[in-house]
Amino acid sequence: MASGSPVPQPDERAWRRRLTVEVWIVLGLSLGRSGVYAIVNIVDRLTVGPALGDQSTTLNPSLSPRPWLDLTYQVLAIGFALMPVTLALYLLSANGRSAVRRIGLTFTRPLRDLGVGVGLAALIGIPGLGLYAAARAMGMAVEVQASALGTYWWTVPMLILLALKDALLEEVVAVGYLMERLRDLRWREPAIVVASAALRGSYHLYQGWGALLGNFVMGLVFAEYYRRRRRVMPLVVAHTVMDMTVFIGYALLPADLRASLHLG
Repeated sequence: MASGSPVPQPDERAWRRRLTVEVWIVLGLSLGRSGVYAIVNIVDRLTVGPALGDQSTTLNPSLSPRPWLDLTYQVLAIGFALMPVTLALYLLSANGRSAVRRIGLTFTRPLRDLGVGVGLAALIGIPGLGLYAAARAMGMAVEVQASALGTYWWTVPMLILLALKDALLEEVVAVGYLMERLRDLRWREPAIVVASAALRGSYHLYQGWGALLGNFVMGLVFAEYYRRRRRVMPLVVAHTVMDMTVFIGYALLPADLRASLHLG
């Protein structure tokens, strides 16, 4: 709270406590939970024996050796992963105001959102690949395998859906919901931006220190854009474009080329 602000009245204090608990619940069911697991995972990686640079992780693993079951599990996983997004939007609309309009998750500016999203994807994605390569060279990042799905008719459509799922979950919860709630709690604007970026960095820590730094910087850029524009849709577009490029591009690479690039 800003210096000199009036002391909150009992009803206001109760309301703010309720919002604080709400934020912890939403994060505990979604990205905050992922952040805690990522911290434990990096401790595990650093103490297990092999150097961090000699380890690997898979972003989109197969969930069953049988194709039709794999497809079923993937669809179910996407659906349940998006439940925190639904919860966040529901809670933001509790006062009767449309949550999707409040955070700008609308299709009212499709061309502009697409252009901004693609621009942000290039701004973040290209340097991000360079940071990943540098971190790998310095042994500060694990080898990231972007996809381990088999080659089926549904592989590319599923990777698109997985990219969209990640984008909606991260941008709605870590940016739209969290920043709106911290604003409701009267946090200062710089602290809100840093908190959103820190959350984004935390749940990528399992990939290594380079991922922590890169996603924190990405979080600063995305959070500052949202602070200025109050629209999350361009961020969803940007995130989806970046993930689609990595997921599908990786899946289409021949196995020997993946090995030569130290990507899989």
